[in-house]
Amino acid sequence: MKTTRYFHEQVRRKRPYIELTWCAQVVAAPLRTEEQENGRVRFWGEVILPGETAPRYLRVVTLEDGETIHNAFFDRRFRKEEQA
Repeated sequence: MKTTRYFHEQVRRKRPYIELTWCAQVVAAPLRTEEQENGRVRFWGEVILPGETAPRYLRVVTLEDGETIHNAFFDRRFRKEEQA
């Protein structure tokens, strides 16, 4: 899995609890995708953390290629019903 330097140095440092396997799963089978104005692609997917029963929604942002992960975080504002 390809990642940007920003993801490796900043995102992983600030959010070490986010697993790369979760990011790969979200990109492979997203609930929703959206292209940003700058060409980057947003992917949302469900992740169930160990010890929890309710899913959380992970947003993964890739570069224009749709593969190279640039950012990832739990998106508290995402609602599954908003799917287009």
